[in-house]
Amino acid sequence: MERWANTAPLSLRQIQVTDTFWKKEMELVRTEVIPYQWEALNDRVEGAAPSFCMRNFKVAGKMNRERQRLGQAYVEPAYTFRGFEALPEDPENPGDHFYGFVFQDSDFSKWIEAVGYSLTQHPDPALEAVADQAIDVVCAAQQPDGYLDTYYIINGRDKTFSNLRDHHELYCFGHLVEGAVAYYQATGKDKLLQAAVRFADYVGSCFGPEEGKCKGYPGHEIAEMALVRLYETTGEKKYLELSRFFVDQRGTRPYYFDLEHPESVKKGEENALRHFYHQAHLPVRQQEEAVGHAVRAVYLYSGMADVARLTEDAGLYAACQKLWDNIVEKKMYLTGGIGATHMGEAFSFAYDLPNDTAYAETCASIGLVFFARRMLQIAPDARYANVMERALYNGILSGMALDGRNFFYVNPLEVEPAACRQDARKAHVKPVRQKWFGCACCPPNLARLISSIGSYAFTENEDTLFVHLYMGSVLTKKTGGKDVDICVESAFPWNGEVRIRVRANGAKGFKLALRLPDWCDSYAVEGAGENPCEKDGYLYVQKEWGEEDTISLSFPMEVKLVEAAPRVREDIGRIAVTRGPIVYCLEEADNGKDLHLLSLDGAAAPAVEDFCVCGEPVKAVLCPGYRRVADEAAEKEGLYRPYRPARKEAVMLRFIPYYTWANRGENEMQVWTRVE
Repeated sequence: MERWANTAPLSLRQIQVTDTFWKKEMELVRTEVIPYQWEALNDRVEGAAPSFCMRNFKVAGKMNRERQRLGQAYVEPAYTFRGFEALPEDPENPGDHFYGFVFQDSDFSKWIEAVGYSLTQHPDPALEAVADQAIDVVCAAQQPDGYLDTYYIINGRDKTFSNLRDHHELYCFGHLVEGAVAYYQATGKDKLLQAAVRFADYVGSCFGPEEGKCKGYPGHEIAEMALVRLYETTGEKKYLELSRFFVDQRGTRPYYFDLEHPESVKKGEENALRHFYHQAHLPVRQQEEAVGHAVRAVYLYSGMADVARLTEDAGLYAACQKLWDNIVEKKMYLTGGIGATHMGEAFSFAYDLPNDTAYAETCASIGLVFFARRMLQIAPDARYANVMERALYNGILSGMALDGRNFFYVNPLEVEPAACRQDARKAHVKPVRQKWFGCACCPPNLARLISSIGSYAFTENEDTLFVHLYMGSVLTKKTGGKDVDICVESAFPWNGEVRIRVRANGAKGFKLALRLPDWCDSYAVEGAGENPCEKDGYLYVQKEWGEEDTISLSFPMEVKLVEAAPRVREDIGRIAVTRGPIVYCLEEADNGKDLHLLSLDGAAAPAVEDFCVCGEPVKAVLCPGYRRVADEAAEKEGLYRPYRPARKEAVMLRFIPYYTWANRGENEMQVWTRVE
């Protein structure tokens, strides 16, 4: 495998996504999700948890104006901790206080990032005007020294950066940078970017290896990869160096979080490993197991991969490879979900993948996609793109309703609605999607990922275009000073036929690297020339290009019955149904109640049918199977009774795409089904 390939995502300005499937999702985000989230950020969604996000920026801006008006007479507020979810006693007259979680600012940043990506694909002057006004509100809150976090601006600056473990200033900073870069690249407007640069410079003045600077690092990671993006946008190497400092400093002794919170260190355990939750138990190059809060972890690993790529740090890259393998081989659900336990929203131990209590936060799968793309940039290897595809079509899309108006935070693989209400161990599992969340990281994260999906489908180096996801698109790649025009036509995820038209326009040495999906046992290709070669899961096509060339690919999409490794105790004796990149599930709406009484005939041939879920055309899978018949006589024998073979009736089981479940009202669902 080629290392340090240093490929880069194509600019969204070079791509127009035309894909039937993903364009629909992007339009849903543009027309429904982004406007809906703007209303939510302004607390105007009836029945939804209040955000207070934009209100906090307005309060901080008002305080700035007072500071300017009064000058030296202005008295900074004394810091008062109000709790993560402190709500006003009178919502109509909340006063000049901070409300919501300490990371509430980040909801704006993710929203503006999604807006930026959306504008590259669909210019919208009205949306851009709303975004510009929102940016004015946010920038008005920035302090003269560049600091921009409303929690401490409103509550008092004397505690700035005093609780890195818990208070998310660097997390909010990272999201602000991501949003500012996206909006600048989309519109050319740099007001928010300049605010992010000033904040970055302030952070750089506070943290670093130099004497007198803080030796801490983010409690919730994202600043690491955001600083790399700011470096790649501005060319200022100091931002890359600051990112590397945060990466290198993490987990070193003495633990920085112990210095912040000495009361948390138990007597006799001073030398014990701790801070697993924050991935700060060991220096990152010594970490081999994915632990702790799953979203934080994959955000950190993404930043590590960025720094490894740009500095060609072999030790850091090796750590990324070990962490990737640990996740994918021991801790990932079939849907691409990660973070099995609700306790700490965290990775559990190896092979512990319960279905009915799965946490599998939407944001965690999104973070896994971030990590995958960055590993692809270092070394194009299809194993990263295969996981990226699996997460996108399943564990991520399931987080949003088909109408774009309701969302899942948690993505379980088995649901019995009554248990969600009556069993405290499953209280985090919701049988229907929610309008919004007080901790609303998932909906805006979905919006920013889907709006930028083209930058995950394709990356490039000087002479090669890498096609990681087969997504209908029109794009331009520059090779040897010539523009190569490429049109991708794809029927994914329902059909494996792909056509790629290339106009090389005289470019010499242009290559295409086409991913060979892992769900496909064979493939056919036409128009690839005489000597295409396979390497690391990609088919490399290099030929004498004519005026217009067409490459046709065929990836047979067969229904596959999948079993888990025997060490996954929850899935022994069960199978899951997949077809192409799609994971399927049973839902009560199609198969009746008590899904646990169903079993699948493993020897029978499944069939594929056109089906519709709430207006969404999909491919459903029909599998012959059985339903256990109630035995009234046996029921009267009590809770336990002598074994006798159960009576069964033949039934036809309908499996629907996992991402479409819970759109037809509250009902049971399961991915893994017993097999006979």
